[in-house]
Amino acid sequence: MYKLYKLIMFGVILMTTETAIATSVQVEINGIDTKRPGHIMVMLFEENGFPIKHKSALQTQFHSPTAESLSVEFTTSKAEFAIKVLHDEDNSQTTSKNWTGIIPSEGLGFSNGAKISWRGPPKFKDAKLSLTDLASPISISVHYP
Repeated sequence: MYKLYKLIMFGVILMTTETAIATSVQVEINGIDTKRPGHIMVMLFEENGFPIKHKSALQTQFHSPTAESLSVEFTTSKAEFAIKVLHDEDNSQTTSKNWTGIIPSEGLGFSNGAKISWRGPPKFKDAKLSLTDLASPISISVHYP
């Protein structure tokens, strides 16, 4: 009877525990302007903090803008995530704005083809990707003002 109890409890634990398996996510970034200074920031976010709070990113990579395209890899176990690419020309680790204080003055790109609109930056739901139906590599284009 004790063995049966242990077996049932083990089964319950397996069914209620979320199994997190890390998956490699390949990202192909295109449209980098190599004539501009600074570095390329590639950030992996969950919904919290996306896309403005860079310190909330789960992972951040920094790369030199030496070629028009760049391949990066993240490892994540998050079921849903979004990616932001920033060509940080002034190395401030924030998105700099033009004289209006509203429109970005640096190159930006987002996963899932999400774009900035007159209402502001894209929402997480527009940029999110799911590990279950992930096309590899993810392609992101950097757009400059």
